[in-house]
Amino acid sequence: MLFLKENPFRKRLCQVFSKNNSGALTFDDFLDMMSVLSEASPRQIRVAYAFRIFDYNDDGYLGWSDLEQAANELTSGGLDKDEVHVIVGKIMEEGDIDDDGKLSFIEFQHIIERTPDFMTNFHVRI
Repeated sequence: MLFLKENPFRKRLCQVFSKNNSGALTFDDFLDMMSVLSEASPRQIRVAYAFRIFDYNDDGYLGWSDLEQAANELTSGGLDKDEVHVIVGKIMEEGDIDDDGKLSFIEFQHIIERTPDFMTNFHVRI
Protein backbone atom coordinates (compact mmCIF):
# COMPACT_ATOMS: atom_id res chain seq x y z
CA MET A 1 0.00 0.00 0.00
CA LEU A 2 1.37 3.34 -1.07
CA PHE A 3 0.23 5.15 2.09
CA LEU A 4 2.35 2.81 4.23
CA LYS A 5 5.35 2.96 1.93
CA GLU A 6 5.47 6.75 2.12
CA ASN A 7 4.44 7.15 5.76
CA PRO A 8 7.34 7.95 8.12
CA PHE A 9 5.44 6.16 10.91
CA ARG A 10 4.79 2.96 8.92
CA LYS A 11 6.63 0.65 11.33
CA ARG A 12 4.93 2.17 14.35
CA LEU A 13 1.51 2.03 12.66
CA CYS A 14 1.97 -1.68 12.05
CA GLN A 15 3.11 -2.22 15.65
CA VAL A 16 0.15 -0.38 17.12
CA PHE A 17 -2.41 -2.14 14.95
CA SER A 18 -0.97 -5.66 15.22
CA LYS A 19 -2.59 -7.73 17.96
CA ASN A 20 0.71 -8.64 19.65
CA ASN A 21 2.63 -5.41 18.83
CA SER A 22 4.97 -7.39 16.57
CA GLY A 23 4.27 -5.25 13.53
CA ALA A 24 3.00 -8.26 11.58
CA LEU A 25 -0.54 -7.40 10.52
CA THR A 26 -3.20 -10.02 10.02
CA PHE A 27 -5.94 -9.24 7.54
CA ASP A 28 -8.24 -8.29 10.45
CA ASP A 29 -5.53 -5.99 11.87
CA PHE A 30 -5.20 -4.36 8.46
CA LEU A 31 -8.97 -3.83 8.25
CA ASP A 32 -8.97 -2.29 11.74
CA MET A 33 -6.16 0.07 10.72
CA MET A 34 -7.96 1.11 7.55
CA SER A 35 -11.18 1.67 9.49
CA VAL A 36 -9.49 3.87 12.10
CA LEU A 37 -7.58 5.83 9.47
CA SER A 38 -10.55 6.31 7.14
CA GLU A 39 -12.02 9.76 6.62
CA ALA A 40 -15.27 8.50 8.16
CA SER A 41 -13.61 7.55 11.45
CA PRO A 42 -14.60 9.82 14.36
CA ARG A 43 -12.05 12.42 15.42
CA GLN A 44 -11.84 10.99 18.96
CA ILE A 45 -10.83 7.56 17.63
CA ARG A 46 -8.12 9.06 15.43
CA VAL A 47 -6.78 11.18 18.29
CA ALA A 48 -6.58 8.10 20.54
CA TYR A 49 -4.65 6.15 17.91
CA ALA A 50 -2.36 9.09 17.13
CA PHE A 51 -1.49 9.19 20.83
CA ARG A 52 -0.72 5.45 20.83
CA ILE A 53 1.42 5.81 17.70
CA PHE A 54 3.52 8.59 19.28
CA ASP A 55 3.80 6.73 22.62
CA TYR A 56 6.81 4.67 21.52
CA ASN A 57 7.55 3.21 24.94
CA ASP A 58 3.87 2.40 25.58
CA ASP A 59 3.84 3.98 29.04
CA GLY A 60 0.61 5.93 28.52
CA TYR A 61 2.38 9.30 28.24
CA LEU A 62 4.29 11.22 25.59
CA GLY A 63 7.66 12.02 27.12
CA TRP A 64 10.67 13.80 25.67
CA SER A 65 12.03 10.62 24.08
CA ASP A 66 8.66 9.84 22.44
CA LEU A 67 8.42 13.33 20.96
CA GLU A 68 12.06 13.33 19.88
CA GLN A 69 11.55 10.04 18.07
CA ALA A 70 8.37 11.33 16.40
CA ALA A 71 10.14 14.52 15.26
CA ASN A 72 13.06 12.51 13.89
CA GLU A 73 10.79 10.13 12.01
CA LEU A 74 8.60 12.93 10.69
CA THR A 75 11.62 14.75 9.29
CA SER A 76 13.46 11.56 8.23
CA GLY A 77 16.33 12.52 10.53
CA GLY A 78 16.73 15.85 8.76
CA LEU A 79 17.03 17.88 11.96
CA ASP A 80 20.02 18.00 14.28
CA LYS A 81 19.65 17.28 18.00
CA ASP A 82 19.42 20.97 18.90
CA GLU A 83 16.59 21.59 16.43
CA VAL A 84 14.68 18.55 17.70
CA HIS A 85 15.23 19.72 21.28
CA VAL A 86 13.77 23.15 20.44
CA ILE A 87 10.70 21.58 18.80
CA VAL A 88 10.06 19.21 21.71
CA GLY A 89 10.62 22.06 24.15
CA LYS A 90 7.97 24.18 22.42
CA ILE A 91 5.51 21.28 22.43
CA MET A 92 6.10 20.70 26.14
CA GLU A 93 5.93 24.41 26.91
CA GLU A 94 2.53 24.70 25.26
CA GLY A 95 1.08 21.30 26.08
CA ASP A 96 2.42 20.12 29.43
CA ILE A 97 -0.22 21.83 31.54
CA ASP A 98 0.75 20.16 34.84
CA ASP A 99 4.52 20.60 34.25
CA ASP A 100 5.36 16.95 34.91
CA GLY A 101 7.66 16.67 31.89
CA LYS A 102 5.31 14.53 29.82
CA LEU A 103 2.02 14.81 27.98
CA SER A 104 -1.00 12.88 29.20
CA PHE A 105 -3.70 11.88 26.77
CA ILE A 106 -5.82 14.86 27.90
CA GLU A 107 -2.92 17.27 27.29
CA PHE A 108 -2.34 15.69 23.87
CA GLN A 109 -6.05 16.18 23.06
CA HIS A 110 -5.74 19.88 23.90
CA ILE A 111 -2.80 20.20 21.49
CA ILE A 112 -4.70 18.39 18.73
CA GLU A 113 -7.77 20.60 19.25
CA ARG A 114 -5.56 23.58 18.37
CA THR A 115 -4.20 21.82 15.28
CA PRO A 116 -6.66 22.40 12.42
CA ASP A 117 -4.72 20.17 9.99
CA PHE A 118 -5.02 17.07 12.15
CA MET A 119 -8.26 15.73 10.65
CA THR A 120 -7.07 16.58 7.15
CA ASN A 121 -3.74 14.80 7.53
CA PHE A 122 -4.40 11.87 9.86
CA HIS A 123 -6.41 9.67 7.51
CA VAL A 124 -6.19 7.48 4.45
CA ARG A 125 -8.46 7.88 1.47
CA ILE A 126 -10.15 4.57 0.74
